Amino acid sequence: MCKLITTFLLLLTLALAQAVPLTFYDDIDDTEVIELPENGIEQPDASSKDIIDLSAFGNALYGKPDEELTAALVSNYSMDSNGVNPEELGSYLEGDILVPTTDLTMKNGLTTQSSRWPKGVVPYEIRGNFNARDRATIQGAIDQYHQRTCIRFVPYSGERDYVSIVSGNSGCWSSVGRVGGKQEVNLQSPGCLGRPGTAIHELMHALGFLHEQNRQERDSFVAINYNNIQSSARSNFEKAAATEAFGVPYDYGSVMHYSANAFSTNGQPTIVATRAGGATQMGQRDGFSNADVEKLNRMYDCGYMGNPALPAPAPAPGVPAPAPGVAAPAPVAPGGNPIIGSFISGLISGLGLGEEQHANKEA
Repeated sequence: MCKLITTFLLLLTLALAQAVPLTFYDDIDDTEVIELPENGIEQPDASSKDIIDLSAFGNALYGKPDEELTAALVSNYSMDSNGVNPEELGSYLEGDILVPTTDLTMKNGLTTQSSRWPKGVVPYEIRGNFNARDRATIQGAIDQYHQRTCIRFVPYSGERDYVSIVSGNSGCWSSVGRVGGKQEVNLQSPGCLGRPGTAIHELMHALGFLHEQNRQERDSFVAINYNNIQSSARSNFEKAAATEAFGVPYDYGSVMHYSANAFSTNGQPTIVATRAGGATQMGQRDGFSNADVEKLNRMYDCGYMGNPALPAPAPAPGVPAPAPGVAAPAPVAPGGNPIIGSFISGLISGLGLGEEQHANKEA
């Protein structure tokens, strides 16, 4: 018996050794980051369904935050007088899509692929200089995700890939999908936080979604008036060669749809709905449409969330709730390693120690 216990302790020591935190330095700001081995997220291979192909955009995805023209336009933005959304004022790809060219991206080379966030869990931090109202708007946007989808924004705790919500003087912008490392979602204040839909819109980009009016089949739903579009913004209206909409029909009311006057050079519409009811829905930024929720839940396999009106069951902090009929994972002690826990449980059972402990409790 002593030999068995000695063997058990030796194996336990080896297993725990694999869980020692790794210390490394963030390439962006040289801050020390502690990461457990299981926190490292491997990039999926090119054939994975989790890959988001952005190759059609090429290097147009990349650039520098515009602290001049875009900053000035958004700083002076008024919902009542502008007639467009603040994210439609940017000088970026399609107005608000940007992967900032930092030392990190230049060192590793520019990529035209991103991916989904594993299990819909997005570590995030709020680093911007936001006032109480701004923070309430951002939190309200996050709450909508938690109430209507299985997406879970969890406080950043040293993960390799995470979203940092900032308030740089450069407009409203985000990258598309999980690009790796620290990725910023910029919400200039004031300007980008007058309505919750703009924060939802930028976070939808970070989750992997593109603009609705650029869908491959859009010509059956809208007409683009190129004569009214600013010459520098015509490329923002290019139609996608292929669209992955997860079987969800075109949606005028999507929080990802441009407003009718987006990038107008003369105050006249640049987008005209060709079906009844479309004109009154385009460009809304009050929150998700039902189709937005359906598309998001299908992309992230939120099986139990198929009905947009169905609220999400309350999950443990940072853990998506399981679908009906799917057993919840066994609880793991805070900071515990589920692999090691499973290994120890199996070993204890094999040694018969579990039965001995149970017998003692019975006695």
